[in-house]
Amino acid sequence: MITKMKKLSFLIHSKEYEQFLEHLRSLGVVHVIRKQQGAVADPALQDDLALLGKYKAVLKDLYSYAEHAPEDAASYGAGLFNGFVFDTAAKVIERYDIVCSEEVVQTQTMQSLTRDRAQLLPWGDFDPHSIDRLAQAGYKIRFYTCPLRAFREEWVGKYGVIEILRDKQKVNFITLTHADVDVDIEAEQVNLPRMSLSSVEADIAKTQKVIDSIPLKKAHLAVVGKPVLEKAVAELENRVDFCRVRLTGEKVAADTLLLLEGWIPADKVDEVRRELDMKGVFFDVDDPTPEDDIPIQLSNNKFAKLFEPLTKLYMLPTYQELDLTLFFAPFFMLFFGLCLGDTGYGLLMIVALPVFTKLFQLINPNFSKWLVVLFGASTMLCGLLSGTFFGFNIYDLDIPFIQKMKGILYTDNSTMFTVSLCIGVVQILFGMAIKAVNLSIQCGFKYALSTIGWLVLLITVGVAALAGLDFKSPVILGILIVAAVLIFLFNSPGKNPLLNIGLGLWDTYNMATGLLGDVLSYVRLFALGLSGGILANVFNSMAVGMKPDNPVAGFIVMVLIFVIGHALNIFMNILGAIVHPMRLTFVEFFKNAGYGGGGSEYRPFRVISD
Repeated sequence: MITKMKKLSFLIHSKEYEQFLEHLRSLGVVHVIRKQQGAVADPALQDDLALLGKYKAVLKDLYSYAEHAPEDAASYGAGLFNGFVFDTAAKVIERYDIVCSEEVVQTQTMQSLTRDRAQLLPWGDFDPHSIDRLAQAGYKIRFYTCPLRAFREEWVGKYGVIEILRDKQKVNFITLTHADVDVDIEAEQVNLPRMSLSSVEADIAKTQKVIDSIPLKKAHLAVVGKPVLEKAVAELENRVDFCRVRLTGEKVAADTLLLLEGWIPADKVDEVRRELDMKGVFFDVDDPTPEDDIPIQLSNNKFAKLFEPLTKLYMLPTYQELDLTLFFAPFFMLFFGLCLGDTGYGLLMIVALPVFTKLFQLINPNFSKWLVVLFGASTMLCGLLSGTFFGFNIYDLDIPFIQKMKGILYTDNSTMFTVSLCIGVVQILFGMAIKAVNLSIQCGFKYALSTIGWLVLLITVGVAALAGLDFKSPVILGILIVAAVLIFLFNSPGKNPLLNIGLGLWDTYNMATGLLGDVLSYVRLFALGLSGGILANVFNSMAVGMKPDNPVAGFIVMVLIFVIGHALNIFMNILGAIVHPMRLTFVEFFKNAGYGGGGSEYRPFRVISD
């Protein structure tokens, strides 16, 4: 559900404005209506925003190093920085920039040295100074390379050619002549670096050592500098937030008074009223109007609150809408279990809860461990429908209790296909019922009559078809006629009846084409569960079939294939079991529930802690 909000309007004397804002921030419950007046042109705010962006970018990079920092990163890194003390954010940023610049320079140096080594490698290790000494004695050495078929033996006697390297494609050679001899041969002359191969190798080793030290330097920065930066980010965010709110105030009464507006949960009004009355602040409390952009604070029970990250991942409802979190949560939990559909996988999720919580938080950082427990329990229960346990069928065991459980729970593929479609029908009809309630709340009951007509029509036709009732029965005909009247005459109350009939025909076309596609989308619940079970079975067969005859080696190979195969299967199926239920919820259910969304989140003006 959505927390009820009240609108607050403050009138503050300009001399007391900043003092009032400090007090308002200490209360931490008022969502200030932000305006852009003056914010864009304020240089201090722009400087703080730029610095905040820099700090956050550095922090993001350091977080990755902090997670994998070795235990001795702090002590070893201190040696790399010669005991430099990171007591301010500016010093952390300064050293971070130096390390990053060093990384760029050393990487470029390594690339250049690697090219030099590649050039020198075919010619061997020689001292370039020996070439200089030959030049002083009047001789000149030139380096050439040419295709094997283009090499001429007469060059040997004419130009003193010495082969350095010959392979199946080319020949590398040098010419040794007097300096005044003009060498005329059809080959590519090579200009080598003025370094020996051994010195290049030494420089590469030295450069690589520096490159290897950079991750350690960043790890040290992450360990000792991250807390300093986090504190600085919190201070900057508070300063930026305060500045934005300060610039939000609208000057009135010859610029001597400032008008500030905001929102507050209705249950906090009395508490805030007492605080503000003590300070002598003039304010007014009003009810929201339909034109207001009211911030949304979701207020659900403990079960539905676990699913709020999914609602926020899509869109928050508007203030006039129903919060659908509680309504889709049981369905989503069921969908996840059907998509993963293995009792062993569900049990593993609960047993290895910290590992799977980390995995789920890679998908959405706000997922709770208790949500993972619910998903695991749902997977275990849904896995009993097929009887799979890590790909094995537990219903093959000749145990009385298990066979009794099979008689109660076992569902074959044909039945599971039908169950998936039935779940889709139930959720879609439930969504349409919610839409009728939503329209009644927002617009009035008469605007919900057309949706109610469709509900009555679909339920009547479904019940009559399943029960084998005669559609010519006066009762059924009467119900269908009433539904048709609601559909064709009340889809747009207050408009011309002919227009209503035309709109009703258009709605009929959309229903006929859309509902079938919506219901068929739920087949994915059956398909994903089936494919996951087949893959698990395949990995089991591979583990047994590919093991060597040697008992020890066979056991090791079998366990490796089993563990790796099921790990891949669990990972892929968990992604599918999150993504596809999200699709069914956000598209099929939300659409048929008439969910518009687009609400902005309630963000009270308060001190941000690091």
